[in-house]
Amino acid sequence: MESNCCAPEVHDATACPASGIRGKAVPLITLKALLTPPALARLTPEETFRLCPDPVCDVVYFSPSQTYGTGDLKVPVFQKDQAAGVPVCYCFAHTRADLERAAVTGTGQALEASIRAHVQAGRCGCEVNNPQGSCCLGNVVTVLRSLNRQERT
Repeated sequence: MESNCCAPEVHDATACPASGIRGKAVPLITLKALLTPPALARLTPEETFRLCPDPVCDVVYFSPSQTYGTGDLKVPVFQKDQAAGVPVCYCFAHTRADLERAAVTGTGQALEASIRAHVQAGRCGCEVNNPQGSCCLGNVVTVLRSLNRQERT
């Protein structure tokens, strides 16, 4: 039986180096918009960055040679921070607390419809406002559905 002790270690560039969870590619404009000035000064723009979705991992963005943690961003990250004041919808400033209130008052569908209308009208700026670099409407829908299920139990 042959030993692999000297074989080079293969790193999956799509997996977070801290958590090992696969990350979704994020547009460079997202990092440029949301990194703090000192973190932005370290950015290697030629690399592809991914978002680590693991809520217990401090790494937000990673590339083959760089990582940025929660302290490197100007905003809290929905996937990493469970506080009530953290945005779920970054463009229109709807927080977890807002969604909880909407679920309790029965206005969740109206809130979701309002966001959908803004997106359809071209007012969404998720690529620069949302740390995941893509539309946050899916997060809003997921949170509202979860809250509605909790209300029924």
